[in-house]
Amino acid sequence: MEQELVGIRKLGPVVAIDGPAGAGKSTLARELARALGLPYLNTGLMYRAVAAGALADGVPPGDGERLAAVARRLRFSIAEGPGAELSIDQEPPGPELVGEAVEGVVSEVAAHSEVRAVLRQAQRELGSRGCVMEGRDIGTVVFPDADVKMFLSARPEVRARRRERERGGGAEVGEAVVRRDQLDAKTNPLEPAPDAHLLDTSQLGPEDALSAALSLVRAVLGDQVNR
Repeated sequence: MEQELVGIRKLGPVVAIDGPAGAGKSTLARELARALGLPYLNTGLMYRAVAAGALADGVPPGDGERLAAVARRLRFSIAEGPGAELSIDQEPPGPELVGEAVEGVVSEVAAHSEVRAVLRQAQRELGSRGCVMEGRDIGTVVFPDADVKMFLSARPEVRARRRERERGGGAEVGEAVVRRDQLDAKTNPLEPAPDAHLLDTSQLGPEDALSAALSLVRAVLGDQVNR
């Protein structure tokens, strides 16, 4: 069992959004951050950046120690302010992070506890002043003390169709969602935090999902966020 992070105090309001690929986390988290006046952090891009760096350096996806060194070398940052997003080595995330090469190895890269330890520490530091953060273990490990925790889900076929639209591919993209679920489940079983609010987005469009999330967050945080 991996240890929860300690030693970095949460100084601002944190909304944690967890869930599987294709559940709508990125769309919801980005718009929710803008509406609340908070930065937005996509933690999946951090793992993808490590995978891309490993491919560029010829580091095998099975070498956890060298992958952790790649993770430590990357400089992640995020500005303050509504909707501010992740920068990697002072640049916005590039399109290669969602390309086929990275997609093919990112689950194996993320499986290493050494990599996860480096990135979880960075995520805690980046989000400690307040943010909307999305990923797979935000409410359980990175910010178990998050003010609001949401767990998004959707039926597998719905998630597959969404990924096909996002990535501009055919059925093979949808099949990749199923394979990703299987690989990720071996590393980090996807379970909501006991105090997470569950949101099934199978039949919700982006606006409806945002409305539901905003109502929940504002009921909890009140004047701590923009109204």
